[in-house]
Amino acid sequence: MPANDRRRRPVVLAAAVATAATLGATALATLGAGPASAAEVPLSGYELTWGIKQSYRTYVTGMAAGTFTATDGASQAAGNGAFTFTEGTGTYDSTAHTVDLGFKGSLRIASTAHGFDLTLSDVRFDSAAAEITADVTKSGTTTQDVPLADVTVTRAMTDMTTKLTKEAADTFGSPGYEGAEGDPLTVVQRTAPSSPPPTATPTQSPTPTATPTATATATTPATESASPSTSAAPSEQAPEAPARGDMADGTLDWGVKQSFRTYVVGGVAKGEITTSGGASQAADNGVFTFTDATGEYDTDADTLSAHFKGAVTFKGHKGQGEGGGYGLDLTLTNLRATLDEGTGELTADVTSLGERTEDAVLADLKADEPDLTARDDVITADDVTATLTDAGAKAFGGFYTAGTELDPVDLAVALTADAELPDDGGAGGASTGGAGSTTGGSSGTAGSTTGGTGTGSTTGGITGGLASTGSDVPVAALGTAAAVTVAAGAGVVFAMRRRRTEA
Repeated sequence: MPANDRRRRPVVLAAAVATAATLGATALATLGAGPASAAEVPLSGYELTWGIKQSYRTYVTGMAAGTFTATDGASQAAGNGAFTFTEGTGTYDSTAHTVDLGFKGSLRIASTAHGFDLTLSDVRFDSAAAEITADVTKSGTTTQDVPLADVTVTRAMTDMTTKLTKEAADTFGSPGYEGAEGDPLTVVQRTAPSSPPPTATPTQSPTPTATPTATATATTPATESASPSTSAAPSEQAPEAPARGDMADGTLDWGVKQSFRTYVVGGVAKGEITTSGGASQAADNGVFTFTDATGEYDTDADTLSAHFKGAVTFKGHKGQGEGGGYGLDLTLTNLRATLDEGTGELTADVTSLGERTEDAVLADLKADEPDLTARDDVITADDVTATLTDAGAKAFGGFYTAGTELDPVDLAVALTADAELPDDGGAGGASTGGAGSTTGGSSGTAGSTTGGTGTGSTTGGITGGLASTGSDVPVAALGTAAAVTVAAGAGVVFAMRRRRTEA
């Protein structure tokens, strides 16, 4: 096809050859029945994981109040993560050393507020053309094999760099996406095909990709949570702490919600985020870390109750004139997390426009595993799902509805004074701005993120640039509906201010 031909650049094809050599080593040695049989080796059991673009996902579920619905074999990672398409089948060309794979699953992307509804299906990866394609359905019309991204193919086929195409910009409604960096792409074999002897050799040929597959799998939440169990040494030290008692220390990492952080520091609210009292924020408008946990744990009953020090304050929509106040002024402090066999609550003292509510249940918590196991005298629970409650929705002034998924929570609790809490590069190890800050991003002072009208974007494109300039927002899809949505959001926080003034 012409679209594919124009992408078959010699340098990209050379990279594809290097990539597919892993798959083809055995096939070249064993499928010598003739050119026809050697040219195409059937492949199956592959998965493709790609998030399109992180800032696009943030826009859809945040400003656009939209949804991603993955069906028919596709899925989305927790926390508004990347998408995975499964049951990939296709061929390995043992002459050109390239792979061509099609995947099962469809992804619907819809927003009533911003007036778009599209579906991606029949997602394909062609290493020779070095591209991702999909069938795109919009307004009831399906366009087949739309090239969404050019791919820098690597031998391992994990975390491959992608660049969005003009067609992707048209599909997702943002001219600025053309040529922009997309999310990394990973293609791995998850299940070995069961076939008679003629296809047994191709089954063997992808075997060398088992190592890259393990590398890719290590980035998934499920594997991350399982990885500590592979270490025998920490388990041997678990008896050093009693099965129940008072915790000695601990941290809680939580970003509240990525789209909310973006909104506060962006060009609409033009606000700032500050931390105090022992809390800190990761660079690039990242997640928050609350420290110095106190509380109780019981590893036999799989329960814990931990209080954390630190506060985070969100301010935005500053009034005009001298002494003008803020329409949005929200502080969360005295955070407390509870877990009981994998489920629990996240509470905080909430001060909104001067009105304080203590012990507000912000979110319901759900851990991947019910067991709380101490390793090296530390209990960890990563990627705990947090779902907004009715009380939490009120705390955010109706910015989000109850049932909305918030950023995941990471907990680490030390059971003894000499236990070492993990340093996972989260907020606790964040830089304080400095060289890593950008206009509209970190202010350059510890624990403070300011907005303004800057045009800079930061890692993932989720900070100042998104909300202040709209450069990562599908402007073609906004129109009047967007203006109404933004006005409504501002109306919520200003209405809150009016209620306080009238009182």
